[in-house]
Amino acid sequence: MIIRLLTLPITGPLGGIVWLGKKIQEQVDTEVDDKENLSKKLLALQLAFDMGEVSEEDFEEQEEELLLAIQAAEEERLKEEE
Repeated sequence: MIIRLLTLPITGPLGGIVWLGKKIQEQVDTEVDDKENLSKKLLALQLAFDMGEVSEEDFEEQEEELLLAIQAAEEERLKEEE
């Protein structure tokens, strides 16, 4: 316990840096997962349409929503990189 208190000025900031790194990694993973999930949904929609499970009207509507969501995710990623 005493050693921990004595090393706190050194280990405290390091712990904060590690925590911050983990949070950044979680955010990056979430953004990648969002884009991947949207792409997977788009692929599943295309397959459902090809198999006749979705009407053309529904397909076009859902496709547009997914493409806009993918585009918005990409724009958000580009803004954060600047």
